[in-house]
Amino acid sequence: MYTMILPSAVQAAIERLQQHGFEAYIVGGCVRDALLHTTAQDWDLTTNAHPEQILQCFHDFHVIETGMQHGTVTVIIDAMPLEITTYRVDGAYTDHRRPDSVQFTTSLTEDLARRDFSINAMAYHPQKGLIDPFGGQQDLAAKTISCVGDPTQRFQEDGLRILRALRFASRLDFSIAEETAKAIHQQKDLLHHISAERIFSELTKLLCGNAASKQLLQYPDVLFTVLPTLQPMYQFDQKNPYHAYDVYTHTCMVIENVPPQPALRWAALLHDSGKPHTFTMDARGGHFYNHAEHSVVIAKEILMQLKSDRKTMDRVLTLVKHHDTVFSGSETQMKRLAHRLGTDGLRDLILLHRGDVSAQAEHLRQERLAQSDMLLTLLDELERKNTCLTFRDLHISGDDLIAMGMQPGVALGNCLRRLLDAVLDNQLSNDKAALMEAAAQYLNNNPQ
Repeated sequence: MYTMILPSAVQAAIERLQQHGFEAYIVGGCVRDALLHTTAQDWDLTTNAHPEQILQCFHDFHVIETGMQHGTVTVIIDAMPLEITTYRVDGAYTDHRRPDSVQFTTSLTEDLARRDFSINAMAYHPQKGLIDPFGGQQDLAAKTISCVGDPTQRFQEDGLRILRALRFASRLDFSIAEETAKAIHQQKDLLHHISAERIFSELTKLLCGNAASKQLLQYPDVLFTVLPTLQPMYQFDQKNPYHAYDVYTHTCMVIENVPPQPALRWAALLHDSGKPHTFTMDARGGHFYNHAEHSVVIAKEILMQLKSDRKTMDRVLTLVKHHDTVFSGSETQMKRLAHRLGTDGLRDLILLHRGDVSAQAEHLRQERLAQSDMLLTLLDELERKNTCLTFRDLHISGDDLIAMGMQPGVALGNCLRRLLDAVLDNQLSNDKAALMEAAAQYLNNNPQ
């Protein structure tokens, strides 16, 4: 019998429910993750106890009435939140998003039957072992995503399950079963019923998966259903000696070759979105002048439509805007860019650049990848030496200038700017004496 090692809080919750005469099982993603030998993010339980009975069982714990009408209560044990849900059968899904009603049941199998995919429809009990009525363990072994029951019905119930299928396939590097894949293509328009926030969340998780590019290449119609603005990239021939792939294939390969961080993966998806709209052709081949600016416009429209958080949006737009930067490899340029973007922003830009050149024509890759690695090494060195990159790093302050007789205001700000520019350009060392001397000279030349 399969044995799962449970956190003490989870074990305590099961025992508490059983002491009161109820059944209790671990269910869903935590069972899947345990079978895959990965760390569970959340621990969910299911029980035949009704919500009010769950409250009574845990009356001496901090309890949150998460969704009483749907049978869900969150219990906090040893600082660990445990979501406990009553066995239930869902009613009709008239809005293709959530059930109009739920009906509690005494059957664990009926509860598992309402779930999306077989790998998420397994339960576990410390004494009874694994409960797997829909072949989830078999699908894990086969690395396959299959719907529980009829795929069309599962997607009709909640259209977001279409993106969830791609997300799990991306995260786990699984294939999608034939009937489930067929239903995905046929039912993709159900995604129009899903809120922007839910789509953004699922797309972000999909993009950050290990096999994101594989899923995007296999299901472009799904992506274009939610992001139709990107469809012109599909099979768009770049007619350019620097590129071996069409714009969409190139984009998917860039995603694969940048770290799985949300802002970087979104920037990779959107960085060349403006290319089809800026294409020109001459004797030398295809060109995409100013495509970065067009890509920023498209990226902003998409991220606003999806109601992205501001931090992610700002970082993505900055990366898209600067992704076509021509790096000289000079320390001065790196310092200037680090001043403008911050060291974290510059590192992301170099990583995006590295992903970009990884997906260009093969004869260019080796040299350009070596350049990207050199840029990362140079940035590491700048950080190691605590190089002056901002006003805060200058070894002179506004108070020092005021003590020299300079009045607060525009002139003081201009002086600090000139000093920082000189340091960034290696024309002046970040030494207080040298900075004071340069400031005094500025004051002499610009009397107040």
